[in-house]
Amino acid sequence: MLLRLPSPPLSSSYLSTTTPIHLRLFSSSSSPRPRPRRRRSLFRCAAGNDLVEVDAFTNKSGYLFELSNSDANSIEDYDISKIGAIYRRRPLILLRRLFQTGLTFGKWFAFRYIDNLMERSDQMFEVRAAELRQVLLELGPAYIKIAQAISSRPDLIPPSYLDELSLLQDRISPFSTEVAINTIEQELGLPIEELFSEISLEPVAAASLGQVYQARLRRTGQVVAVKVQRPGVQAAISLDILILRSLAGLLRRIRKLNTDLQAVVDEWASSLFREMDYRTEANNGLKFRKLYGGIPDVLVPEMYLDYTTRRVLVMEWVEGQKLSEVNDLYMVEVGTYCSFNQLLEYGFYHADPHPGNLLRTYDGKLAYLDFGMMGEFKQELRNGFIEACLHLVNRDFGALAKDFVTLGLIPPTADKEAVTKALTGVFQNAVAKGVRNISFGDLLGDLGTTMYKFKFRIPSYFSLVIRSLAVLEGVAIGTNPDYKVLGSTYPWIARKVLTDSSPELKSSLHALLYEEGIFKIDRLESLLSEALRARTEKALLRKQEDERVVIKQILSFMLAEKGAFVRDILLQEFAKGLDALGLATLDSITTLATASIPFTSTFSFSTMTNEDKINLRTLHRLLLLLSRLQGIENSKAVIKEDIPYNNQQMNLEEASLVFNQLASIQDILPILSVIPELPPESQQQLLNLPADLTGRLISRAAARTIRRIIL
Repeated sequence: MLLRLPSPPLSSSYLSTTTPIHLRLFSSSSSPRPRPRRRRSLFRCAAGNDLVEVDAFTNKSGYLFELSNSDANSIEDYDISKIGAIYRRRPLILLRRLFQTGLTFGKWFAFRYIDNLMERSDQMFEVRAAELRQVLLELGPAYIKIAQAISSRPDLIPPSYLDELSLLQDRISPFSTEVAINTIEQELGLPIEELFSEISLEPVAAASLGQVYQARLRRTGQVVAVKVQRPGVQAAISLDILILRSLAGLLRRIRKLNTDLQAVVDEWASSLFREMDYRTEANNGLKFRKLYGGIPDVLVPEMYLDYTTRRVLVMEWVEGQKLSEVNDLYMVEVGTYCSFNQLLEYGFYHADPHPGNLLRTYDGKLAYLDFGMMGEFKQELRNGFIEACLHLVNRDFGALAKDFVTLGLIPPTADKEAVTKALTGVFQNAVAKGVRNISFGDLLGDLGTTMYKFKFRIPSYFSLVIRSLAVLEGVAIGTNPDYKVLGSTYPWIARKVLTDSSPELKSSLHALLYEEGIFKIDRLESLLSEALRARTEKALLRKQEDERVVIKQILSFMLAEKGAFVRDILLQEFAKGLDALGLATLDSITTLATASIPFTSTFSFSTMTNEDKINLRTLHRLLLLLSRLQGIENSKAVIKEDIPYNNQQMNLEEASLVFNQLASIQDILPILSVIPELPPESQQQLLNLPADLTGRLISRAAARTIRRIIL
């Protein structure tokens, strides 16, 4: 229900002036206009007595609000030294908070212990879950934030606790609407009726840091969400972080942990303080909208900076259902693709994607809300994360150990061989199931013992990245218990590796495709197969593509500028293979010619080196790949491992197989049929390939001839 507000007198209305709102609201030469007393009675009468009831946090922890204005202003930004100095001057508040926290949690754990002794844990499970939620509400935002992250993991939390903790996402007891209106008027410097023509009587959602009202802007008539910060959150969170940071340092010393737990707390606290500044959140929302608002079926609401201050935020109103409450796997796929862009394309990511911040709109789009907690993922770390995923999927655990050093997870002085052996033991079973079945949560769980043994560290930046991915997988599991976020993200990683122009990823791709100088075509086929799964369009998600669509996708990639690096590798391998085929043909002719000459049948002569034999085998496998091109997406890499050549007869057999493959023209016809559908520049690039291949072949043959003459 919206309360229609009376129109303001024209003499005081912003309609009577051309001065922009944000200039009048924040002008240092004028003080905020006092709120008329009649507004207070208006909202008290309209809302009723229930809305002025004190919420649990204010009731139990209201003493934390007793900071002077100077102290409150000094901790607008996270600075642990300032926070420590403030509460050293107020030891009684610190001791009271310690006593309250210890007593509250101690009482709850005591009841759980008694339940176990009396063998009634199962009967009291739901009761204790509800009590835990009430405990968190009383203690306030810092503890609620921790619980919100946990509540997004249905695979880790019992259902009763999950149901209760999920209520903390947007169903926290609201504070007084009268206080909220007062905050809006003080922050924006205008009476409420000059800002909005309508506003809801009650908050439509209440979270740990603030609550949201639906309103209509008087100036434009736009329906908006008005977010108002909860009183006292800055003081409460500051004190709780001080306590948690001290406990983290104590725990690290007692358990002799390698991870700097205090740095992890600092990283989380910094992001939490940025979240409490709604001006930062508005700017984050604008940046997020610019980077990701153009992704199909992603909605990022518009921010109204003119109406935004440190404690009040006005943004576009979005309606929908929580993503966790709808069974829509397509929305999960859209979220996975958007997360890939956030983490690995631009490095600016939503670090708090719990179900309350992800909505499925009624027109079928995924809406992101709440941009207070964001993270930055630097380019070198993004490349390191991509390389780690590649090496994990391809079971290159030695390279994975080096990636962990790059990511800052293990110190450079660690024993690489021992780490490689340990990672092999941890990951080989998980990877054996295939990339599409790798669970991000399972990998983290399996890694626990190894992390402790080899002095793994959790860098401060990594905690937010892990949380973002873990929460996304948790939301997805609620829709599909078999969903694997890493398996769904890997196709985008494969596509990025194949198309990215950065020298680092080109080097990684080359190292992946060549092992001890031998071209691993099965790895290329795997990358192409996974890259073809990287799509979000609804029509393609139905997996009803015909072979022409798949072939056209591959050719378009190979002939485009972004496929130049892979195209160069393939041309080089074809040139090497055709050169080896020529040598094998020469050997075959020589063998046939000398077979009828007496006393020569027992002699075997070959011009082929071991490298040539490998190149011939690679050519055969490339032709097999080409013939299966239209079915590559569903192929299972049936190419067998390399078998050493023992005699010339095997060389001739391989050459015969290659010629037979070349004779299978019908396998190539589907490829030729889509050429007219390619863009003109791609067709021109295709016409240039024979000349390019011939040039490489001639250069190789000339170089070999010169080398053999000299040697």
